[in-house]
Amino acid sequence: MNMNTEAVSTSASANLKNAAGEYLTFVLGTEQYGLEILKVQEIRGYDAVTQIANTPDFIKGVVNLRGKIVPIVDLRIKFNLGKVEYDEFTVVIILNLSGRVVGIVVDGVSDVMALKEEQLRDVPSLVTSIDTKYIVGLATVEDQMLILVDIEKLMSSQEMELMDAAVH
Repeated sequence: MNMNTEAVSTSASANLKNAAGEYLTFVLGTEQYGLEILKVQEIRGYDAVTQIANTPDFIKGVVNLRGKIVPIVDLRIKFNLGKVEYDEFTVVIILNLSGRVVGIVVDGVSDVMALKEEQLRDVPSLVTSIDTKYIVGLATVEDQMLILVDIEKLMSSQEMELMDAAVH
């Protein structure tokens, strides 16, 4: 039995080797998430957005960020996290994804963490509120569990194409 566990962790670490690095951690509902810090352009308070007709619920609208129209996605709605409230802790993380700028609404930003390979784990096959194909892995930091999101993959998914069509 012990040998099996080792084999599993070895393959997991092979998949997660590229995932080590610096992550911005943020809160959605009761969970802590992390995304690659290199994708983050800036963090701002939540401002009113201009709504666009016929877009999915999770697309809150657009904001004008220094002359650039930026779509704003509420990840709390996208991940079906129940009642979504906007308060003084609600923030928008502005991401730069291969030259495409998009904002995501989260409950709060926690920290920037440097994650080492040995802190990373594969996602168990249990069902989570977020589609596991958008999850890089899980990270353990002290007694916390972080869900590492592949934000680029999530934001370039098919339903996000609707956002492009609505915004452009």
